[in-house]
Amino acid sequence: MEVSQVQADRFRRDGVVHLPGAFSRAWLDRLREGIRQDLETPTARLVRHTPDSAAAHYWEDFWAWAEIPAFEDFLRSSPAAGYAAALLDAARINLVMDNWFYRQAGSEGRPPWHHDVSYFDFTGSMCVLWLPLEAVDRKSGISFVKGSHLWGRHFLRTFFAGHETAGEAGMVNGILYEEAPDIDGAPERYDLVDFDLEAGDCIFFDIRTLHGARDTIVTQRDSMRFTARFAAEDARIEYRGEWAKGERAIFEAAGHKEGDALDSGFFPRLWER
Repeated sequence: MEVSQVQADRFRRDGVVHLPGAFSRAWLDRLREGIRQDLETPTARLVRHTPDSAAAHYWEDFWAWAEIPAFEDFLRSSPAAGYAAALLDAARINLVMDNWFYRQAGSEGRPPWHHDVSYFDFTGSMCVLWLPLEAVDRKSGISFVKGSHLWGRHFLRTFFAGHETAGEAGMVNGILYEEAPDIDGAPERYDLVDFDLEAGDCIFFDIRTLHGARDTIVTQRDSMRFTARFAAEDARIEYRGEWAKGERAIFEAAGHKEGDALDSGFFPRLWER
């Protein structure tokens, strides 16, 4: 499929867009294959967020593409980077990070209200692909605050476990970081949007768009999500708070430093005009 002008305009206005039928079932199967391989032969970054005693488990991994052929195949050969280019009106698209989540049936969680831009040492034009590998109804998915990418504000990183914030509100490296707004306390004050997705549908959102879950989500069946962050040609490394030091250590070990462009073997080019 092609991204329409209407969809591109909606993304730029709202900070989020639903793309129906964006990926074939073959691509979804390829990503499932990659997640299974990662679980069987884990990277050093694979995390299980649940204790041994849990009846249902929740796994996550990131920056796995270089070790999992199925992920690299998807990122380089699927339409994903082309969609990102159309939405960002970019001359070039580089991969920032791949990320996947796997919840077994019965596990529960509630993503906090947050935006991704504060979690990582990156700045510039970036978007996020959120791709469920099975159909998802809006009550089991993510909600977005329309237009929040245009607020010009930065909110502290919030941990998914416990929803504690990292650090205190204030200036960090010349940027004012605030507590995320209490959206749950007054949802009527915000223009919230969520989506029902069929298998093969996806969501793209601006890396600055606030998003989270309105309620605790209890998975009724095993669920897999693949996400990827993409950057246009203006993206750079810009150090944020100490809360980002874990991810920082990984790209610094690959030879990157503050001010570098997100364009290298670690941040590979996936699409060029």
